[in-house]
Amino acid sequence: MRHSDFWELMAAEFGAGYAASIAQDHCLASLGGRTPTEALAAGSTPREVWLALCDAFDVPPSRRFGRDKPPARR
Repeated sequence: MRHSDFWELMAAEFGAGYAASIAQDHCLASLGGRTPTEALAAGSTPREVWLALCDAFDVPPSRRFGRDKPPARR
């Protein structure tokens, strides 16, 4: 997972504003008590951080890799 994918999933699940707040302020025990932003800066993979957030916020398995997008209209 790329960093851009991580931020897209964050915005889709939590909304852009709340996602930024969570990333800066929410400490996760599974990431050594670091915030997602701190964990990414320290070298944790975006996937590792995303899955830790999913566990902490009870994101259902069906949405852990994004919501289904409607098919493109022709």
